[in-house]
Amino acid sequence: MKTYAAVGLGNAIVDVLTQSDDTFLEMMGIEKGIMQLIERDRAELLYSAMQGRVQVPGGSVANTMAGLGNLGLNTAFVGRVHDDILGRFYADAMNEMGTDFVNSPVAAGDLPTSRCMIFVSPDGERSMNTYLGISSELGPDDLNKAVLEDCDLTYLEGYLYDKPKGKAALEEAARLCQAAGGRAGIALSDPFCADRHRGDFQRIARQLDYVLGNEHEWMSLYQCDLENALQRAAREVKLAVCTRGGGDVVLLRGDERVEVPVNPVTPVDATGAGDAFAAGFLFGLWNGRSLQDCGRMGCVVAAEAISHFGARPETDLQELFTREGLI
Repeated sequence: MKTYAAVGLGNAIVDVLTQSDDTFLEMMGIEKGIMQLIERDRAELLYSAMQGRVQVPGGSVANTMAGLGNLGLNTAFVGRVHDDILGRFYADAMNEMGTDFVNSPVAAGDLPTSRCMIFVSPDGERSMNTYLGISSELGPDDLNKAVLEDCDLTYLEGYLYDKPKGKAALEEAARLCQAAGGRAGIALSDPFCADRHRGDFQRIARQLDYVLGNEHEWMSLYQCDLENALQRAAREVKLAVCTRGGGDVVLLRGDERVEVPVNPVTPVDATGAGDAFAAGFLFGLWNGRSLQDCGRMGCVVAAEAISHFGARPETDLQELFTREGLI
């Protein structure tokens, strides 16, 4: 039996959250409901303007590992933080939450720890302003070969393809995991990411064991409408998962197609819904459950994530699964 059920690789970002209204967003020049990459000066300005801010370790794949940890699985996360106040906070908080933070904070270099300023509107929409900092410098030298060979699942963050050494790190991590008998998969991350790296994503999607994305990401990947994108995914991807805002989740494995209905939930904070879905899905996959159950587990965890402020689970997820008859 391997030490880790899952190991994630991605941007190690401190999420800084606050509540705000549309007037504040307009005054600060923040576009509502989207993620914007910002420079260091802009990050410092927004950080100082946040009232009643809450800081938690974040990053898409790191959030997924936290969800799996809540479900009782041994998890690890490979990311890069600076040896500064936020970086030490991130590493310590991940370890305290039960996910091994594999890499020590980096003392050398000028780039500070990455942070994402998240402004949550009364309707639950989140406006994310991300300064990537040192996390985007993750490369093959940051990989721990023993950890990647000692896990059942590896989950990769597509955003890291934005730099050549990030791409090299993800592909080497997948190779190490699969060569040791594990399964590796990737999150498409966002439609613009799929657009920027279409050729690489189409290639790696054929090589990996599972690929997760939302409807906009799949359409961007294949440059067509959703149904044709899903048909192509069914032909080319071993296991494809598509979440749809307010619609059924679609899971495809060869000729098998499963559609899992989503129960509408009024969000308190939609931050991390996709990350949470991935945690539930991967828990089911690791346990050898049917595609229907994997999809239902993902939906249960996503619903929990949007029911409160922040992306990390605040409820015993196994209790929720028991309530839903899933375990």
